[in-house]
Amino acid sequence: MSEEQQEGGLSGLKKTILGVAGTAVTGFGIWATTNINKIFGVEEEEGAKTEEVQQVQQQPQQAAPIILNVDNSSTNNASGGGGTTVIKETIREVPAAQSAPAAAAEPKKETPAERIARLKAEKEAKEAGK
Repeated sequence: MSEEQQEGGLSGLKKTILGVAGTAVTGFGIWATTNINKIFGVEEEEGAKTEEVQQVQQQPQQAAPIILNVDNSSTNNASGGGGTTVIKETIREVPAAQSAPAAAAEPKKETPAERIARLKAEKEAKEAGK
């Protein structure tokens, strides 16, 4: 059997100190990366070019009418025929499948209480027959 060893109080303190030190180092690293230009004395250009947005006044425009010329003559069809298409639906009635005869139904499973009663009756019948 393996026995669990309990850690002493100094071991818990050691882990706490390492956790705090790791968090402090991580925080300092984040601060240093965000302020790296200030740390090394690099100045950003004050006159950096940026885009300026000018507002342009637009005069309301009238929408141009859309004209569609559609020719449905037989000359437009690749097949050469220009008749109308008729879609017909056919409904077929299928007789329902016949169900299995009722006599072939599965016998009812006996409950545990019924099984115990049956086994006791069989045991008593055997003992009475001896």
